[in-house]
Amino acid sequence: VQLVESGGGLVQAGGSLRLSCAGSGRTFIGYFMGWFRQAPGKEREFVAGFSWRGSTYYADSVKGRFTISRDNAKNTVYLQMNSLKPEDTAVYYCAADLGPFHGLEYRWDSEYDYWGQGTQVTVSS
Repeated sequence: VQLVESGGGLVQAGGSLRLSCAGSGRTFIGYFMGWFRQAPGKEREFVAGFSWRGSTYYADSVKGRFTISRDNAKNTVYLQMNSLKPEDTAVYYCAADLGPFHGLEYRWDSEYDYWGQGTQVTVSS
């Protein structure tokens, strides 16, 4: 699976962005899709996830502001980000894995086999 993110950019605090992750090489069917981010000087962290069965998961820091969705027909996963804050500034990565995940394993970047190259999101205050 090859993953390519797009949609990043510079936005003012309170604004919105929608990130896309397009997959090729293999269908997303059966894959757990995740979004992670890494801010300068910090470790990569889980942002949101979408299981093949339709369950969604969010980090507490983005709950209520971000929405993950997937279009299996287009082999694309989206991350709608609203009410953006300067602390959301990071490189955002899309990831995929067949799993299965147990417990909170979906939050661990080491559990994912496939990654995109990342897209920069910068939120100005």
